[in-house]
Amino acid sequence: MVANRQLRAADGFTLAAAEALPEDPDNAKGGVVVIQEIFGVNGHIREVCEGYAKAGYAVLAPHIFDRVERGVELGYEEADMGRGIDLAFARLNREHTLLDLQAAVDEVGKHGKVGVVGYCFGGLLTWLSACELEGIACASAYYGGGIAGELNRSAKCPVIMHFGELDAHIPMTDVERIRAALPDVAVHVYPADHGFNCDHRGSHHAPSAATARGRTLALFEAHLGGAA
Repeated sequence: MVANRQLRAADGFTLAAAEALPEDPDNAKGGVVVIQEIFGVNGHIREVCEGYAKAGYAVLAPHIFDRVERGVELGYEEADMGRGIDLAFARLNREHTLLDLQAAVDEVGKHGKVGVVGYCFGGLLTWLSACELEGIACASAYYGGGIAGELNRSAKCPVIMHFGELDAHIPMTDVERIRAALPDVAVHVYPADHGFNCDHRGSHHAPSAATARGRTLALFEAHLGGAA
């Protein structure tokens, strides 16, 4: 079950977060921060949180749009896409977003080492978090548009990335640039489109989603290990 939490960032701003806990929270394998797509913390993201909680992790998904508009929860129609792009890329302050993500990392870190996983816009933020934030043990970035423009950064923790070879938003030329620039990052490519992890979208590709989730869980198992 997903519950609502409140987080306080270092600058005093208070934002909401979705929280999902394993059956035995006192013995969680560690903490996981789930970073939303441009569509807010919607039904799909809550389901992702529940999935990682069932795998034994304490999970938080911060509402990173709260700085500009609280309670954003969008679907996947064209109008939702336009609104989400405006919120994420035109209105959101990236430095403030990293403060909010650090607050989530710090809070869920009470359950042990912390892994981060993010999708779409959240995939980009996962990469930035791995490079800029403290207290992250590993990170898994799904189809992060814009990562190819952030290759001058270095991750502080192990990172894996997932891309779809049919993704018109992130051409394979960008994926190859990422591979070349980040030799320590495991870059996986799937026979799928953008958003392949989301079963609320027509681009969902179940085999690719299952493989990517298995790789993410293996990363968490290797680097979180259920210990603080």
